[in-house]
Amino acid sequence: MINQTILQEFILIGFSAYPLVQTCLFVVFLCLYMVTLASNLTIMGLTWADRYLHTPMYYFLSALSFSETCYTLTIIPKMLVDLLDKDNRISDIGCGLQMCFFLGLGGTNCILLTVMGYDRFLAICNALKYPLLMTNVACGQHVATAWVGGFLISLIETTLIFRVSFCIPNLIRHFFCHMRAVLRLSCTDSNFTEFIVTLMSVSGLLGTFLLILLTYVFILSSVLKTPSAEGKQKAFPPCASHLTVAIIHFVFAPVVYLKPENSGGDDTLIAVPYTIITPFLSPIIFTLRNKDIKNAFRKIMRKTVVLKK
Repeated sequence: MINQTILQEFILIGFSAYPLVQTCLFVVFLCLYMVTLASNLTIMGLTWADRYLHTPMYYFLSALSFSETCYTLTIIPKMLVDLLDKDNRISDIGCGLQMCFFLGLGGTNCILLTVMGYDRFLAICNALKYPLLMTNVACGQHVATAWVGGFLISLIETTLIFRVSFCIPNLIRHFFCHMRAVLRLSCTDSNFTEFIVTLMSVSGLLGTFLLILLTYVFILSSVLKTPSAEGKQKAFPPCASHLTVAIIHFVFAPVVYLKPENSGGDDTLIAVPYTIITPFLSPIIFTLRNKDIKNAFRKIMRKTVVLKK
C-alpha cells in the first residue's frame, strides 16, 4: 500500500541548496528583472505613442513584449520573495495556476515568434500583397490565435499533471512549479503522463522553430535574388534580430524537457537561462540596432524636455 494523502500545499526548495549565495542571487536576479520589465514596457509604450511604429512588425513586437512581461510575472516575483524568505510554500491551487500560466505564456511566445517570422516572410517575399494580407484585423487574429493556442495546450498539460495523486514529502526541487518537478511527487507511476506532456511541449517547441527556419529559407532566397544592395540592407536588420531571439529562445527552452531524468545536474540552475536570461536578452536584441525604436525614444525624450521647460 502506498502512503498517500491529499496535499494542499507544496514547498519550493529552489535555491535553498545554495544558502551562501542567496542574497547575491537576489540582487542579480532583481536587477535583471527590473531591466527586463523596463525594456518591455518601453517597447510597448513607444509602439503605442509613436504613429510611425503602428505597423504589423511593431504590433507583433509589442504583443511579444506584453506576453513576456506576463511570463516573467508568473515566476520571478515569487522566486525573489523565496530567496529572502525561509517559508517557501505555495498552495496546490497556486501551484496549478503558476504552471498553467507559465506553460500558456511560454507557448504564446513560441507562436508569436512564429507569427513574426511569417510577417517578415510576407513583407519580403510577397511585398505587393502584404498590405492586403496583414491588415489590423489580421494582426489581431494572429495574436489571438497565439494566446488561444498557447493556453489550450497549457490547460491540457496542467489538467493531466494534477489528475495524479501526490505523496509526502511535498518538496518540489525547483524554484517554481515546473511540470517534471511536480510529477516526481506522484504516488503512482506517472511515466506515461510525463511522456505525454513532454511530447506535447517538445513537439510545440520544435514545430514552431522549424516553421521559423522554413520562413527564413524563403526569405534568404528572396533577399539574395534582390539586385539592390539597399534592399538587402533594409531586409537583414529586423530579420537578424528576430532570428537571433528565436534561436536563443528555442535553444534554451527544450533543454529541460530533453534532459534524461537520471543524467544528473540541478534543474534549478538549468531553468535559469530560459526563465530569466532569455526574457532579459529578447527586448535588448530587438531594440539594440533598431533605428525606428531609437528614433521614437528620442522623440519622446525631446517632448518630455520641452514640456518640462
